[in-house]
Amino acid sequence: MATLVLGAVGTALGGPVGGAIGALAGRQLDGLVLGSASRSGPRLRELEVSLSSYGNPIPRVYGRMRVAGAIVWATELQEHSETRSGGKGQSALKAYTYTANLAVALSSRPILGLGRVWADGKLLRGAAGDLKVGGTLRIHTGAEDQAVDPLIAASEGEARCPAFRGIAYAVFENLELSDFGNRIPALTFEVLADDAVRLSDLVDESPAEIEAHGELGVLSGLVVDGSLDTTLSALEPVLPIAIDAAGASLVMHVGDEGAEALLLDEAASATDDDAFGRVAGFSRRREPFARLPSPALRYADVDRDYQPGTQHATGLAGPGYPDLVELPAALSGSNARMLVERLALRRDRGRERIAWRTSTVDAKVAPGSRMRLPDYSGTWRVESWEWREAGVELELVRTDVAAPKNLVPTTGLFPAPVDLPAASTQLVALELPWDGSRGDADAALVVAAVGATGTVWSGATLYADRGDGQLLPLGSSGRERAVIGFAKEPLAPASPLLFDRTSHLLVVLTSQDQVLSPAGFSELGAGANLALIGNELVQFGRADPVGAGRWRLSQLLRGCGGTEHAICDHQPDEPFVLLTGKLTSIDSNALGYAEADIAAIGRGDTEPVISPIRLRGIGSRPLTPVHGRSRWSHQGVLALEWTRRARGGWRWTDGIDVPLGEEAERYLVTFENAGAALRAWSVDQPVLNLSADEIASLSALAATGTFHVRQQGTRALSAPLFLISLS
Repeated sequence: MATLVLGAVGTALGGPVGGAIGALAGRQLDGLVLGSASRSGPRLRELEVSLSSYGNPIPRVYGRMRVAGAIVWATELQEHSETRSGGKGQSALKAYTYTANLAVALSSRPILGLGRVWADGKLLRGAAGDLKVGGTLRIHTGAEDQAVDPLIAASEGEARCPAFRGIAYAVFENLELSDFGNRIPALTFEVLADDAVRLSDLVDESPAEIEAHGELGVLSGLVVDGSLDTTLSALEPVLPIAIDAAGASLVMHVGDEGAEALLLDEAASATDDDAFGRVAGFSRRREPFARLPSPALRYADVDRDYQPGTQHATGLAGPGYPDLVELPAALSGSNARMLVERLALRRDRGRERIAWRTSTVDAKVAPGSRMRLPDYSGTWRVESWEWREAGVELELVRTDVAAPKNLVPTTGLFPAPVDLPAASTQLVALELPWDGSRGDADAALVVAAVGATGTVWSGATLYADRGDGQLLPLGSSGRERAVIGFAKEPLAPASPLLFDRTSHLLVVLTSQDQVLSPAGFSELGAGANLALIGNELVQFGRADPVGAGRWRLSQLLRGCGGTEHAICDHQPDEPFVLLTGKLTSIDSNALGYAEADIAAIGRGDTEPVISPIRLRGIGSRPLTPVHGRSRWSHQGVLALEWTRRARGGWRWTDGIDVPLGEEAERYLVTFENAGAALRAWSVDQPVLNLSADEIASLSALAATGTFHVRQQGTRALSAPLFLISLS
């Protein structure tokens, strides 16, 4: 067989590698003489999981390709526990998370870098190099002088730690596994080995003298885990490679369908009786037509994140299953369609052959050269040549197989993972008013509204900043985002006693995918749509989308929760927080009594995000009395009266006074001038009577003085209520 003969010749010329290439050429000739035979060789593999089995080869990666890799080192999963306090009266919660440390070998030849990484089919590392979960990724490119990885060296000891020189590998340190069921996910890597796939790179490692020319330009990447001849055999159906063994070394080059075709001289006659075409100098033959199954090409589609794709040649399909050619390479759908169309045309045109004799010796005429013949149309490729006494005899095959233009590949639908950058953390901390449901009316309920600028966000770690230069851990915010934004314009003043139907507020949410919902009167009465705007608590009945994350709020209930004093203090760009959404409770004991701030740090944050605690003390501060009244008697006695309010008694449903919520009912009445208190009275009833003499003495102190009343709570005073002025 030709395979045996040419294999022996190749071994004599180039050693074992030469024998492999000779065997490849022989197989090509066998296929022409005997027909195609079944063969095993490199196959396009599915995107497998990373394995750690001994004996599996580490492939060589060329160009840009997606590979699974092999786990070459790992530690046990690391368990992390975190105890989060639920505050007073609530049980502490202990949460467990797990991380992994592992090293994955990617290529047994150096690479340029690493692109995207997938875990269980989801993006773990984006094109910009950002990890979508917590952890650190280090890339070792496989240089011959690369240093040991510090994590492996610390774990195994520097004396026992391999550097894996010549092998490109990636090391994950503290890779968070909560997104993957607390197990190591199936990892695949986009390896960037070269800027192009070149034939010379494929044969560089061979010991034989081989000259290789040309780029495999249509291929974006190639994976090789076998010998050179099996790799070339896999490429041969769609990318014929010409091999010239006539010189001192083997010469290989990629057949270029677009190269200029040389014009052969006129055919030369021969005198030998057994020579072909003795008079004409050539012999043309056409092999009989056989309706074979149409070819199909299976490949890794770069347009579909290297998922396997299949392209079929056009035309009437032959009987049986398609003749499937598996190419362990990455290429675009259009290039794959072009290759399979060329393959079909090459098989059809390859039935036409010419044996040509020429008397001219031309170094440019070698196996693989494209030629034109006198008086014959089309282009022809030199398959072999032999120098004989009658001249140089060439074996030519028809090659004008340019694929049709404007071919549309059939790739199907592919929901590619969205590669979004990690979102930045947004934070607003505040203290909530006592709602009457908690047992301890004086315990501060501090919460943190922790959101993000986008959907790619895995939560943030919260800290207390007491101003001493240290950050005290408070736990994690969780992955659910709070609805946070800012008010574009200041909110106009309005009465806290009436339903505000005239004011409108334009709110811009930090994440455009979040929404606000309207609420009816009954829902507002139940506490729906409570929001913080600046330092005022507001409920809104209407929320109309304006576009680009902007919402116009109207039908407002103002000054809720005892924040009526903030109605006139609004500023542009104040924070907006939907308090009926996701909030994270903060242990007030960890804050102490200092003016502490809350800090948050997420994966997308270069610096901690810090927020002061708004409405600090509102939970323990009594509400301002209302309905201030004053009466003068005939004897000149001034009676000051007011009506108390109680913390937590927001809904007055039965007409009966709500519980006070304080240790005792006490009030502080002050007589003030220019903001300074000149006299003060402490009473335990919502009334104060002043005699005519007391009024006279007060008038002598300040003729334009004013009376104010504050409720005295267990821990704080309420804001003042103006009663009357003496002027």
